Amino acid sequence: MKYITIINKQQFELEILPDGSLLLNGQPHEVDFLALSNALYSMLKDNRSYEMAVEDRGNGQYEILLSGRLYEAQVLDERAMLMLNRKGGLKVNSGELISPMPGLIVDVLTAPGQVVTEGQTLVILESMKMQNELKSPRAGVVKTISISKGQTVDKGTLLIVVGDAS
Repeated sequence: MKYITIINKQQFELEILPDGSLLLNGQPHEVDFLALSNALYSMLKDNRSYEMAVEDRGNGQYEILLSGRLYEAQVLDERAMLMLNRKGGLKVNSGELISPMPGLIVDVLTAPGQVVTEGQTLVILESMKMQNELKSPRAGVVKTISISKGQTVDKGTLLIVVGDAS
């Protein structure tokens, strides 16, 4: 089965073969996944181990926290991608930065009205004794900040909204 996966606006073709092996953009990769909990996974890829938190946002949309970096992903099968392209393509990111896991806000690195770039670190979140840099989902202006340094947050908490520069 072939899937189109879009991660941070970069598109990948993922094919899962009948024997369970994986082709990524036509190149073979050895990958093994193990669910550690509802949203926490262990992944072995090409003999390297990774731990990641995955939040299913519905409709093929996912947020993935891997090695302290937050990725937005959309997974579509070939038919869904064809339909999406006929409707005009992918939706523009809403600009909402949402906590991918429960934790403690170690620092807020922005202020309302500040111009930010896509991928700029906005919040440092400590979870499971690891500090994670949460990055701006888009370029624009910080419209609202719903959290403060030292605050604990739950998974799914709205942290910051980045809007258009106008």
